[in-house]
Amino acid sequence: MMMTTRTKLRALAVSSAALFTAGPAFAEMSAEELAKLAQNPVGNLISLPFQNNTNLNFGPREGTQNVLNIQPVIPISVNSEWNIITRTIVPVISNPSLYPGDDRTNGIGDTVFTAFLSPAVPGHWIWGAGPVLQLPTNSNSELGNKNWGLGPSVVVLHLEKGDPWVYGVLANNIWSLSSNQQGGSYNNGLIQPFVNYNFEGGF
Repeated sequence: MMMTTRTKLRALAVSSAALFTAGPAFAEMSAEELAKLAQNPVGNLISLPFQNNTNLNFGPREGTQNVLNIQPVIPISVNSEWNIITRTIVPVISNPSLYPGDDRTNGIGDTVFTAFLSPAVPGHWIWGAGPVLQLPTNSNSELGNKNWGLGPSVVVLHLEKGDPWVYGVLANNIWSLSSNQQGGSYNNGLIQPFVNYNFEGGF
């Protein structure tokens, strides 16, 4: 059995968002509004969230794995109606020993890049859809796969001014484009619901 604990460093995400947005519209936002915008995977805001996942009882020797995801989000304006939101996930992985005599393995895993097409002026319900690409950037064979991957991705969430709740779901599926490199073929699906409650002051 594998147990997972997740800690999302929202303070870092919010401080990064504030650092990268100097426009008057963002300057007029409260800390809570900036925090909610930073929690939006397709928000029109340059942000740098960090997500740390600690997986207990990982592998045949039931060690502890740690994965720090660095997730820069960069919006690109297409026109007055549409934005393309790029979301990159670079995992920094620390794997426990998997067999006797094996040492802990530390390094970079495979990078996942998504480009969401999303309305520039959404309502309370926000959506985005686009391709997701897996790049074989792993620094060690234990940390990833050498075959490129491609698939669809979609996100839907609810974000309303005055409502402290932000909730939604992100889903994607990535199929390997080849199978002749290290790691072989893969077919990886992800469904990630998320719920955030924002206290006054942006906490």
